[in-house]
Amino acid sequence: MNLAMNTQSGQSCWGVLMLDTQFPRWPGDIGCRDGWPFELIYQKVNGMFPNEIVRSAEALQQHDVLPLFLQAAQDLISQGAGGITTSCGFLVLLQNELQSRLSVPVRTSSLLLLPHLLAENATVGVLTMDELALDEVHFLAAGVLPRDLSRLRVQGVSRAEEFASAIMENRLHMNFEAAQQSVISAAVLLQQKSPELRHVVLECTNMPPYAKAIEATTGWQLHSLHQLLKASSVEASK
Repeated sequence: MNLAMNTQSGQSCWGVLMLDTQFPRWPGDIGCRDGWPFELIYQKVNGMFPNEIVRSAEALQQHDVLPLFLQAAQDLISQGAGGITTSCGFLVLLQNELQSRLSVPVRTSSLLLLPHLLAENATVGVLTMDELALDEVHFLAAGVLPRDLSRLRVQGVSRAEEFASAIMENRLHMNFEAAQQSVISAAVLLQQKSPELRHVVLECTNMPPYAKAIEATTGWQLHSLHQLLKASSVEASK
């Protein structure tokens, strides 16, 4: 299933289902076009704020959000998107339903990288916005086998610090340095709890701007939506 190609650049075009947000986005964030090796086009899903989506699978399922995201995805496809992704890793819960209803590849979350990483590593880490809300249902939706759930090591950021508070409160301003330090602190906690980790997935699409700082602090190899979309584009072009 080939991704649509931008006729001017020759690159794959991904449509991004955006939550209804206003907080700042820096290069590496899916909401910032800078630095991506392909074209991104956006469709905001009105009313879908971060605190509506970053929640347990049960809570999300009680709010019938699929029709809103499905309509937004169809709008993106009509604009030329050859693949659909999202701005929140928690939307992996919609992966199978969106893929079954859409005519283009769907890659909702970096969590879709976990099955491959677990096949090659004894344990794999996940840095997330909220470790209490991210549960086994999300991992199963990403294709993780039930027997492999115990090999995941999950750590969330502090909800009281700049990174989480600015995003979850959907503020207009965010202090980059303070946000970066919050994400690094969460990474250090995860490394202290699981010193054997070598590979860690960034669930949150707002974390990649801090990837170099995290790698410098921990020595990990990080995996994010960037790697997933780039690999999917390469596969589609073969």
